[in-house]
Amino acid sequence: MSGSVPVLRTSPVRVGGQLDDSTAYFHHLFWTFPPCVEAFRHCKPLVSVDWTHLYEKYGSTLLIAIAQDGNSNIIPIAFALVEGENAESWSFFLSHLRAHVTPQPGILVISDRHNGIKAALEAPDGGWLPPTAYRAFCIRHVAANFALTFKGKDARRLLVNAAYAKTEVEFQYWFDILRTFNPTMCDWANRIEYAHWTQHRDEGRRFGHMTTNISECVNSILKGVRNLPVCALVKATYGRLAELFVRKGKAPEAQLGTGQQFSQHQLKAIEANLKASRCFTVMQYDRDNSKHFIIHADMRGHAVHMPRRARPRP
Repeated sequence: MSGSVPVLRTSPVRVGGQLDDSTAYFHHLFWTFPPCVEAFRHCKPLVSVDWTHLYEKYGSTLLIAIAQDGNSNIIPIAFALVEGENAESWSFFLSHLRAHVTPQPGILVISDRHNGIKAALEAPDGGWLPPTAYRAFCIRHVAANFALTFKGKDARRLLVNAAYAKTEVEFQYWFDILRTFNPTMCDWANRIEYAHWTQHRDEGRRFGHMTTNISECVNSILKGVRNLPVCALVKATYGRLAELFVRKGKAPEAQLGTGQQFSQHQLKAIEANLKASRCFTVMQYDRDNSKHFIIHADMRGHAVHMPRRARPRP
């Protein structure tokens, strides 16, 4: 396809200590397709990166970058074949991902806590440092690392609940319960920057994505092609993406034809919020300090008073 981006890196061959220019070994391969690059411009400014092993004699590792559009459709946007998970391979993949697919400012990368990813994202010339880009950890991987030190499903569940909390008050509620279990559990969690693993400190960049599950969905789709040679594997990604874009493109085209301004996923969210808002009444009681009461009528018809602090007005 015209406009596709293939980047092949080879390793030199030495025979008897001499460099053989006529021969080279396959080392790394990065590729993406023009529809993927164009699609990402209309997606959330968020990328989930993950990896999967290839089978049989092609014992390499496939790195994948996944995005999601406003209708919650999962879109693979870039791939790389490397020898394994290490700083060099992740640097190769993420540098070309940044250069060819995700040059936009403010991109959030969700991943596990692998040291190779950390080194690649923290490289001064990689383009992934704040405020150009940001990083977040998959809470499932954080919880798995937590469970290696602290046993028990209850403590792990409390950590996950704290991570998913949308407000600082809710976060402190779960964190205080975790502290009653074992204060060292909180000390362990406090060694990780809150912006990397909690939702209440993400400044809205996660869009509710707390895990790399969207990457692992693609891993299962590609399961049947992970034993193919390199050329066949690249062709398989092209064929499956072509089918995906055609199938998923029909519904938005029909919606645009009827004059809709929002995706179906957004419309459902707006309708749900409108329905829920009918149960609330805002009563201001301290204009100077921007404080107010939210009165919520529960299903029994009673009023529940919940004091909150409003956001500063522009």
